[in-house]
Amino acid sequence: MARLAARFALLAFLAGCATTSAPPEAVKQLAPTGKLRAAINYGNPVLAQRDPATGGPRGVSVDLAQELGRRLGVPVELVTFDAAGKVFDAVGAWDVAFFAIDPARASQVDFTAPYVVIEGGYMVPVNSPFRAIADVDRAGVRIAVGNKSAYDLYLTRTLKNAQLVRAPTSPAAMELLMKEKLDVTAGVRLPLVEFAKTHPDVRVIDGRFMLIEQAMATPRGRDAGIRYLREFVEEMKASGFVAAGLARSGQGDATVAPPAR
Repeated sequence: MARLAARFALLAFLAGCATTSAPPEAVKQLAPTGKLRAAINYGNPVLAQRDPATGGPRGVSVDLAQELGRRLGVPVELVTFDAAGKVFDAVGAWDVAFFAIDPARASQVDFTAPYVVIEGGYMVPVNSPFRAIADVDRAGVRIAVGNKSAYDLYLTRTLKNAQLVRAPTSPAAMELLMKEKLDVTAGVRLPLVEFAKTHPDVRVIDGRFMLIEQAMATPRGRDAGIRYLREFVEEMKASGFVAAGLARSGQGDATVAPPAR
């Protein structure tokens, strides 16, 4: 019922939207090739998943990309990746992307305010002595993370004692915990909880070690483009579009970010 209600909410929203003309300079900057190349990251299932029926991408980031293309009046090309770090490494191959705000990325891209806020959490073997987030940062502790993910970047800056072990993707980091007999996996809390439901040999520690602010981004130097993107994101949050997209893709527990200050 929740997914059906979300679908009707989105359809009602789209029906009430006139085709909004974006400023010509914003269109030129966000779609310089005549189409909007949108990077979609499968590594964060809160934002994007493979549709079981078609095999193609779906999720709130796909919805946002399609609606942005509609407003720009250009076709949308979805460029898919399996990790946020790979999205960032491909700056120049896409026009807009969906990943977490982080100062390590701000030298190459400009961000909107966040549209979704999610938690970073820890998963451990079921017999681990760790019971609280604060227990983890100890000498000799090895933490699996997805390479160049938001939590990899954050933990690289903040951990004082524990060691990071990087996997190619965030899903691979979950598997690495048991395969390599590591102590902890760090990741987006919701996927960790879902993984633990079907793997009784692991559990998720209560609480979070960070808040992850998921935003839209575009390569730096597109001033008119980022101004339009920032306005677009605020409207998508306020209208219920983001909430409907999350619910429809089964991610209704994720939190829509508050309005930008």
